[in-house]
Amino acid sequence: MNDFVEEDILKLLLAMLLGGLIGAEREYRSKSAGLRTTILICVGSALFTIVSQRFGSGDRIAANIVNGIGFLGAGIIYRQETSVKGLTTAATIWAVAAIGMAVGGGFYDVAVGGFSIIGATLLVLPWLAARIVHTNQARQYRIVTTFKNQTLKQYEKQFEACGLRYQLQSQQRIGNDMIGNWRVNGSEKAHERCISQLLNDPEVKEFAF
Repeated sequence: MNDFVEEDILKLLLAMLLGGLIGAEREYRSKSAGLRTTILICVGSALFTIVSQRFGSGDRIAANIVNGIGFLGAGIIYRQETSVKGLTTAATIWAVAAIGMAVGGGFYDVAVGGFSIIGATLLVLPWLAARIVHTNQARQYRIVTTFKNQTLKQYEKQFEACGLRYQLQSQQRIGNDMIGNWRVNGSEKAHERCISQLLNDPEVKEFAF
């Protein structure tokens, strides 16, 4: 019995260590789920798994852990203007719970392997993602200008001249103003060049990007 108790305590300590290391990275990046949150999730998942083994109802409790973490992750995701935030943090919480379950189940090789892959994903892939963003990024352009014939067409020609691809999402005339909304794709340099031109265009009344 004492051997089982000692092993279970070691499991919880290992879950605390692995969850804490991932949480430290999230804390460093000022994410909503930081050090304490990931530790609690990892240790809690390990604890539920240990208790479920003692009750002999592992599959049912494991399924409930996944459902519970799903609700927790959904609370972190939110929409900000034209983008969705919190997806990576929510996925991290889900992955940390899986590590805790693996530790609680005694599958240390799987837990450490999963931790290594998750850690590498959080530490290394942001650099690659940043390189991709420099190469191609999507932005929402909103231009308000005085109504004239072919007013929006001239801005679409300007997008093309800067090497940008565009998709007109909506256009609206309010009084003497013409409002256009586009989804524009291209390299960061192409966006900067086009934005600079639009900011210095005297005919542009409002410009959001």
